[in-house]
Amino acid sequence: MNAINPSFSVLMSVYAKDQPVWVAAALDSVLTNTVCPAEVVVVVDGPIPEDLQEVLSRYARQYAQIKLFPLETNKGLGLALQIGLQQCSYELVARMDADDISLPDRFEKQLAQFAKEPNLAVLGGTIEEVEAQSLQSVAIRRLPYTDAGCKKFLKTRCPFNHMTVMFKKSLILQAGNYQSFHLMEDYYLWVRCAAKGYVFGNLPDIVLRARVNAAMYGRRGGWKYFKSNLALQNEMLKRGIISFPYYLFNILIRFSVQVLMPPSVRQWLYQSILRAKRMDV
Repeated sequence: MNAINPSFSVLMSVYAKDQPVWVAAALDSVLTNTVCPAEVVVVVDGPIPEDLQEVLSRYARQYAQIKLFPLETNKGLGLALQIGLQQCSYELVARMDADDISLPDRFEKQLAQFAKEPNLAVLGGTIEEVEAQSLQSVAIRRLPYTDAGCKKFLKTRCPFNHMTVMFKKSLILQAGNYQSFHLMEDYYLWVRCAAKGYVFGNLPDIVLRARVNAAMYGRRGGWKYFKSNLALQNEMLKRGIISFPYYLFNILIRFSVQVLMPPSVRQWLYQSILRAKRMDV
């Protein structure tokens, strides 16, 4: 690696319900990138089935970059990533989910952007959502590109596709690292980063294909998810990220979508409206 393409880590978490074939595809997409990571830190979040363990063991034997960190019990994504980030050896860390597919030039593009913007703290990118089994395109999720655009978007929705982000480890640790926060571990982290004035950005390029299915939209609703959103809105209000009118607006919208709206309608809303708008700022 050199100054343009410095050594970096990839951080993943795997748990019992992950599909072995999808985990293998995710690892392949990382290890065949035009610029490969110096290490892939894989936190094994609690006991996993034998077939999934076999996949991880095989890749660890084949690739020296892969470092497995098994946890005795399932901690949940937030705490698993908290532990994993502490194990990462390099300043730049890229997140990767165990069921997604990074495009071949993802890391090359992200590293180039960090070289171009030395003050950048967190950089995400556009994703193509695909049907989990067939990989047929479902939607494109674009987010604001600039720091100002990301900070404005943060007031109402998460400004990053979490599985695409690359960030500076030291700054994330200063912001308190990942923490447990039901289905919103990343959003809560970005709120704390924004409160510290960190510089955000997103690439307009599609850098990853994300598997989606009906179960994903089901998880994005219900009382438990709404209560997590309410707790996050309280944090945003307390930290001065949003005003009280913003707070009331956000709660009203979330209650309508996450509690009152059936999952089928919620899925249509996400795919047809929330994913369709282009963010150019």
